[in-house]
Amino acid sequence: MVIAVNTRFLLVDYLEGYGNFIYETFRRITEQHPEHEFIFIFDRPYDKRFLFSNNIKTVVTGPAARHPLLWKLWYDIKVPVILKRYKVDVFVSCDGFCSLGTKVPQCLVVHDLAFLHYPSAIKKSHLLFYKRYTPKFLGKAISIATVSEFSKKDIIAQYGTDAKKINVVYNGVKEIFNPINNDAKATIKNKYTDGKEYFIYAGSIHPRKNLITLLKAFSVFKKRQQTNMKLVLAGRLAWQYESFEKDLKSYKYRNDVVLTGYVEDAVLADIIGAAYALVYPSLFEGFGVPVLEAMRCDVPVITSADSAMQEIAKDAALYADANSHTDIANKMMLLYKDENLRKELILKGRQIVKQYSWDKTATLLWQSIVKVMP
Repeated sequence: MVIAVNTRFLLVDYLEGYGNFIYETFRRITEQHPEHEFIFIFDRPYDKRFLFSNNIKTVVTGPAARHPLLWKLWYDIKVPVILKRYKVDVFVSCDGFCSLGTKVPQCLVVHDLAFLHYPSAIKKSHLLFYKRYTPKFLGKAISIATVSEFSKKDIIAQYGTDAKKINVVYNGVKEIFNPINNDAKATIKNKYTDGKEYFIYAGSIHPRKNLITLLKAFSVFKKRQQTNMKLVLAGRLAWQYESFEKDLKSYKYRNDVVLTGYVEDAVLADIIGAAYALVYPSLFEGFGVPVLEAMRCDVPVITSADSAMQEIAKDAALYADANSHTDIANKMMLLYKDENLRKELILKGRQIVKQYSWDKTATLLWQSIVKVMP
């Protein structure tokens, strides 16, 4: 069987979201299934580290697909040519887009429908593309995978997709995230926060991540607790970050907020591991990987109620109304004042995180791909 994979998000030194998902799943799938040939389709030059096994061929076909017109060109014109040339039996796309220009059976991974729920958090041209073509992609794909029951129910509710067509494959968490000892914690704190304890947020600086509300919550926490606690925001500056940077300049506790920018996983694992707690108040996620990363590091979690994170973390986290900075602050204060609660959440987190792994995700994704095979 010849299986083609959309690998345009396998970007060297820039593996986030979709890229991490593709890397972790297909590194395993290609090695576990040497009987099949895999065609990795890139839209730009690639790094050889992505050649996981001998049964992979790579094809680069431009232009780099980074806005709607080029998406349309790449998926519906360029990709079908590759699929025909290599006599592909199945096409797998893990970024929510599939090709409308081919008859090759397709497995589509849709992580979430955030664009429908928070349209202001996406470029208008992108939003129009998503709204117009997502129902077509869902109809075109023979098999659909998503990362939580939360997202599966959302897809069904929004588009009426047949539930039997959708498999929940979840996400995994990288093994590099582990507890660190007190000496290592002290080193990290000295480097980033002058030795002070800190709350950590991990993820991109983006409107949907709800960081202005987090800053307001941190203000309430600082005023009431009179503590030297810091707030570390670990992630790249994404869309509309300029507005956030402007607000941060006039923020009363600006000197207590640390922006790391994009960091490699090894560095992120240390920064999370040394934190007092993770605060992840995202307005909408299909899964929420940083929640599990913190749990693997023995770091307690505060995250958003009524979200995918509540499905994933169950009773091993504190939940706050993402739209209420007061509620988020209250949870921060509760955790800060109750060491027994903090220890309890750490212990529960250790059990929860055992339920998720990239091995499991790869196995479930493969089952979704098998459904498409002729």
